[in-house]
Amino acid sequence: MDPAVALVLCLSCLLLLSLWRQSSGRGKLPPGPTPLPIIGNILQLDIKDISKSLTNLSKAYGPVFTVYLGMMPAVVLHGYEAVKEALIDHGEEFSGRGSFPLVERANRGYGVVFSNGNRWKEIRRFSLMTLRNFGMGKRSIEERVQEEACCLVEELRKTKGE
Repeated sequence: MDPAVALVLCLSCLLLLSLWRQSSGRGKLPPGPTPLPIIGNILQLDIKDISKSLTNLSKAYGPVFTVYLGMMPAVVLHGYEAVKEALIDHGEEFSGRGSFPLVERANRGYGVVFSNGNRWKEIRRFSLMTLRNFGMGKRSIEERVQEEACCLVEELRKTKGE
């Protein structure tokens, strides 16, 4: 078989596989413009005025639609009513955060900022309780922070730069 034909055949198979992968996961997502393989809908968005581009798409697909940024889908909520319904009426479903693999590997899912779900609720509750015990919102917390800082400086001085 000619190498050029084999190359075209392989590229065609990869293109069809990419299209199939994108279309198979779209059943669960809101409607939106048809994405191109690999680059998604980036050519349909004006990077200099992205809000105008999203407004035009919302007129065609409604206040909730899907846009592919590369191969990753992004669900867009456009307008006050859509955002209010999502955050107020369905707040529990929208309370999660996206994943940051590098940060998750570094802190193993702990921390107030990058954790999710029940772990986030427990860490938040513990942090607020601890801060209240330290006197958060009162003037005494400043004195305690200064006292702890002095103790830390003394311990560092004892090491004599080792």
